[in-house]
Amino acid sequence: MTPIRRSVLLVLIVSIVALVAAAAAPAAPLKEKKAKLAAVQAKLATVYEQSDVAVERYNAAAARLKDVQARVKRNARLLKVAEYELDLADRHLTSRARQVYKTADAGLLDVVFTSRSFEDLLTQLDVMRRMAESDARAARVARAYRREVADRRLALQEDRKAAVKLVAQREESKDQVLALQAQLESAAGGLKDEIARVEAAAAKRAEEAAARALAEQQSAAASAHASSGSADRPAESGSSAGSGGGTVVDPGGSGHSAVVAIAQRYLGVPYVYGGASPSGFDCSGLTMYCYAQIGIGLAHGATAQQQASRPVPLNALQPGDLVFFGSASYSHHVGIYVGGGSMIHAPHTGAVVSYGSIGGAWIGGRP
Repeated sequence: MTPIRRSVLLVLIVSIVALVAAAAAPAAPLKEKKAKLAAVQAKLATVYEQSDVAVERYNAAAARLKDVQARVKRNARLLKVAEYELDLADRHLTSRARQVYKTADAGLLDVVFTSRSFEDLLTQLDVMRRMAESDARAARVARAYRREVADRRLALQEDRKAAVKLVAQREESKDQVLALQAQLESAAGGLKDEIARVEAAAAKRAEEAAARALAEQQSAAASAHASSGSADRPAESGSSAGSGGGTVVDPGGSGHSAVVAIAQRYLGVPYVYGGASPSGFDCSGLTMYCYAQIGIGLAHGATAQQQASRPVPLNALQPGDLVFFGSASYSHHVGIYVGGGSMIHAPHTGAVVSYGSIGGAWIGGRP
């Protein structure tokens, strides 16, 4: 090897070492930050699932609360009826008591001697018996209504206690999940900002080092050419190897690209568990609603939509295809592919319909 080539090679080695050093300087703290971010994001994914469960329980609690409120309202009406009936019974008994008091000296002998005939006697005796039975029945009815009023008042109190307890449980569960979710999202956002700053600084250092190395390389090459006058030049690599991958056969047709434009109309719509309308979507509710507008019916569920679609490899996705997250046995999330490794989806509770990465998806589908 000639001295000139040796000097050029030495410059190249120094340049490479400088580039490696510039890139490696922040590697350790950056690696730690990324590890922390991954841990926080893993916890956040769990919390998002817990949030979905909390929403499910909230829906059930809200339904129970509505039922309790309906029973409270119904019992209030029945209580008024019972109180009215009790008032009537009390009035009847009071009236009868007054009548008996006024005729207390009338007895069986009076009935016998005042009867004009035997048939008249039997009639009056029957009337006296019926009046006695009626008084006894009225007394029983009055007692029954008193018990009913007391029972309904107790039922109203218990219903109100149940309603208050349901509301308290719902609020407590919601506040706990949202507080934890907000805390983790804040931590993840802070780590992302730190990582972005470190990476930007590292990229700037690497760019500056590359520029210096290129300048040194050009200077060394010019010096070598001037001193030798020879036509020797550093060999350049003219090969451009392909990245591989090949062509993937389209699994069926050109897809449904019109769905992308439809989904874009709903960017910013809030996530609502079980939602399938522009007032709020969950993940499968959004895809179901968008595909319905081009005449394709989908079930409200990510797994059901995956099972009803033709499989599409992730490297063969076309705009409008569905992207599923989970596994072959259960897909827990779905989005609409828009191209460039991105999708439109309804992410989770507390978020809105937005763009997201398809990283982590396991399969695509074409309805």
